[in-house]
Amino acid sequence: MTTALRRLRNYIDGEFRDAADGRTTEVVNPATGEPYATAPLSAAADVDAAMAAAEAAFPAWRDLVPAERQKVLLKIADRFEERAEELIAAESENCGKPIALVRSEEIPPMVDQIRFFAGAARMLEGRSAGEYMDGFTSIIRREPVGVCAQVAPWNYPMMMAVWKFAPALAAGNTVVIKPSDTTPASTVLIADIIGSVLDELGHSRGVFNVICGDRETGRLMVEHKVPAMASITGSVRAGMQVAESASKDLKRVHLELGGKAPVVVFEDTDIAKAVEDISVAGYFNAGQDCTAATRVLVQDSIHDEFVAALAKAASETKTGAVDDEDVLYGPLNNANQLKQVKGFIDRLPAHAKIEAGGEQVGDKGYFFAPTVVSGLKQDDEIVQQEVFGPVITVQSFTDEKQAVEWANGVEYALASSVWTKDHARAMRMSKTLDFGCVWINTHIPLVAEMPHGGFKKSGYGKDLSAYGFDDYTRIKHVMTSLDG
Repeated sequence: MTTALRRLRNYIDGEFRDAADGRTTEVVNPATGEPYATAPLSAAADVDAAMAAAEAAFPAWRDLVPAERQKVLLKIADRFEERAEELIAAESENCGKPIALVRSEEIPPMVDQIRFFAGAARMLEGRSAGEYMDGFTSIIRREPVGVCAQVAPWNYPMMMAVWKFAPALAAGNTVVIKPSDTTPASTVLIADIIGSVLDELGHSRGVFNVICGDRETGRLMVEHKVPAMASITGSVRAGMQVAESASKDLKRVHLELGGKAPVVVFEDTDIAKAVEDISVAGYFNAGQDCTAATRVLVQDSIHDEFVAALAKAASETKTGAVDDEDVLYGPLNNANQLKQVKGFIDRLPAHAKIEAGGEQVGDKGYFFAPTVVSGLKQDDEIVQQEVFGPVITVQSFTDEKQAVEWANGVEYALASSVWTKDHARAMRMSKTLDFGCVWINTHIPLVAEMPHGGFKKSGYGKDLSAYGFDDYTRIKHVMTSLDG
């Protein structure tokens, strides 16, 4: 007996629609490896319709006083709380994530982030107006950029959608957002929530639009003539393609791409505490996090003790079913990602040693065991390239100089952490580590008030914080003659 697949649809100008040409793609639950829904495979006509809706809605949304946009965002946050169980179920099915962790680790920060940007809507700061030339007064206007084309990733589809739409809407922009083709369900549900709020408060539902599709759909969005800005969270390759496409008409680009976070552990560290925190930060969400603590550099004097403790922690870390409250993480997101993680393990050099894990778990879904690999060298593939899986690598360094050299010696520069009791050393490391974030004696906490974003091939632009809000605005100088 075949179970009917759920039908997901685009959300354009306040209506749920199939793709104009009727094409669909199957959506697979990574915990089972089985399809559970179909989603539109949107093409040019769908992108045109979504952009037209966002463009038409923009003038009225732009011209609202900030307090009115704040009301909308606060109501959206309230509705997220009211419909939390629906969002949790959608995201768990989207990603195979443990239900308890989505409830505790994703819903509260998302609601908080929406409320933060609701407040940011009323904090449009500029430099002081004044007379910088005799006889003239200059003022600064902070304005929205226009329609924003946004592409969200599959690792945190629900939260990354929030990181994109909340600052954009708060600043007065309108949005067309595309979820990953493997994880559209929660974003479609978000469209229903936001659309209902816009309708209740008397605003055009064209302010927020969702189109489902693949890489070609994303390309059409970025190259479309309407958007003033393209924002993507994804791979370095995808970011480069977006930057190239957007350059054809000089669109603004906001990129949050890959990471290869160094976790630098010095010999004065509390090993038990560091191992506990690092293993959670490395394996949470199956290591599918650009900031995951998966590249450990540990001082040689404590290397063996640290590796043994980390391997023990890995053996005690559990992956499994979404309703098991004892699991730390669920499956990898899709079959291609499982293949990629397996490939890194299969290609390990002879000098590498698998201390724990290293294999697929179970006979269905895309689960992979918590893994520790030691004995690695700086130029090894698994050290240099993002695995995006539950695999923690360990290197041994001799001194602070070598630790900095190896930590910075990758193409990514998103996040990092330093583990030491020496305050002066921590301050030196925070200065010399070339990453957008440096955590000290912790790894992975984020707050709405502080920026998230990197350097080098990790992209540019900031998410969260007032800096993230600023990215969705433009600056206009107005000069007035005092002669009347």
